[in-house]
Amino acid sequence: MENVVLAIHLIIALCLIGVVLLQRSEGGGLGMGGGGGAMTGRSAANALTKLTWILAIAFIVTSLTLTVLAARNAGGDSVLERLGIDAPIADGSGSLVPDLGDAVLTPPSSTDAPATPPAEDTPAAPPASE
Repeated sequence: MENVVLAIHLIIALCLIGVVLLQRSEGGGLGMGGGGGAMTGRSAANALTKLTWILAIAFIVTSLTLTVLAARNAGGDSVLERLGIDAPIADGSGSLVPDLGDAVLTPPSSTDAPATPPAEDTPAAPPASE
């Protein structure tokens, strides 16, 4: 269901972009620029303006539908609960410290990375003569 609504949402978004780009830049689309428009008594009754309003309303409806579907599928678990980490606890100093449970943080072993870069095998350059 969510994939179907998402596909419809993307198609509406592309159509809305196309319709807005097709409109005249002055006096036409949704009352922006050039006087007259949606907020005045004179309504622009051309087909592109009506189609823009319809697509905009459909875009908002599909956006809200996707939000409701995502909230329903979210469950109620937080990200920390999904990872298996308990909620943060106060450590006495007033700051919150996450309870990592049985997680053990170990420093990297000596085999992970050398402490110093390897020596280069190239011979040293001969001294410059004056």
